[in-house]
Amino acid sequence: MIYLDSAATTAVRREVLEAMWPYLTGDFGNPSSTHSLGERAADALAEARASVARALGVRANEIVFTSGGTEADNLAIKGIALANPRGRHLITTPIEHEAVLESCDYLRRHHGFTVSFLGVNREGLVDPDEFERLLTPETTLASIMYANNEIGTIQPLAELAARAQAARVPLHTDAVQAAGWLSLNVRALGVDALTISGHKLGAPKGIGALYVRGRLALEPVLHGGGQERGARSGTENVAAAVGLATALNLAEATREADAARVSALRDEFIGTVLREVADARLTGPAEHRLPGLASFCFTTTSGESVLLELERQGIVCSSGSACAAGSDEPSHVLVAVGYEPEIAQTAVRFTMGSSVTAAELHEAAAAVKSAVEAVRGIAR
Repeated sequence: MIYLDSAATTAVRREVLEAMWPYLTGDFGNPSSTHSLGERAADALAEARASVARALGVRANEIVFTSGGTEADNLAIKGIALANPRGRHLITTPIEHEAVLESCDYLRRHHGFTVSFLGVNREGLVDPDEFERLLTPETTLASIMYANNEIGTIQPLAELAARAQAARVPLHTDAVQAAGWLSLNVRALGVDALTISGHKLGAPKGIGALYVRGRLALEPVLHGGGQERGARSGTENVAAAVGLATALNLAEATREADAARVSALRDEFIGTVLREVADARLTGPAEHRLPGLASFCFTTTSGESVLLELERQGIVCSSGSACAAGSDEPSHVLVAVGYEPEIAQTAVRFTMGSSVTAAELHEAAAAVKSAVEAVRGIAR
């Protein structure tokens, strides 16, 4: 099997499992307990928090551990908007992850917020000048993802953050897909809040983190025992937090070399598919895309049928966001960038991990040609 669905999830790295193991066995204490087992768990949690903070270039008390990217996005958007009542206006884009879009819609329906959608071009890029025009004295928060999970578009985040800062509007970014590929240095990016998720990095599912700039108030979404300094109640998942910190630091140690190597392999794979498969369309930008992501629309096919044929040939990939798998609706991302719904439903996404090889992608490209031809033959 050749696994090309790393944007959906990654396998847990051995080093991560080894780092987690003590906190799943001997040092299993509750970090809120005052006995020795609890104190050792609390120490491990504090070190994991400090480690994540160092990777992002922020203070440890600006990191909140969550159950994953979805909860972190919800906490960022609802928490910042409700705690900082400057106004009731939000800005986002139509190609965000559903966790962002649904959080904004919740605030619209239940708290009277209005939502402005910053347009994107055919490649999924936003225009900083248009963003600046949308900012008003009533804008409470803007949320614009760092890199898109379906078409790989990398946004000019630092420039957007500069425009937001000038207007004194907090900017949140969903960096779930960017982690491990792009710099997460918050000071350089200029954002006020940033979301990451462990299972995209070689940590287990069920752990994520939210950075929130210290000066920003944050209304909790979960209430209870007041853990995470009141930002997120619930007994902390110490082992998973240790796993996230370990995975993030492993990824950061080789990030630049991995990104350069995988980008070259990705470009070769894209070129082969576009050359060998008739009427294949690359979605997203030719440049300014995530190193490990290549996505196509194969006209006159069904994306799901192509996926099934590829899996029969030993290639595992997806039709887009794993969170929307099984839906009959076309990708909201592809529709937003201008693809007709019937074309959007032919999409197939290939996402590579840092260990992908040239041989694997060569085999995958040949399988893509075979699978698309097989599906078109059946349709005819």
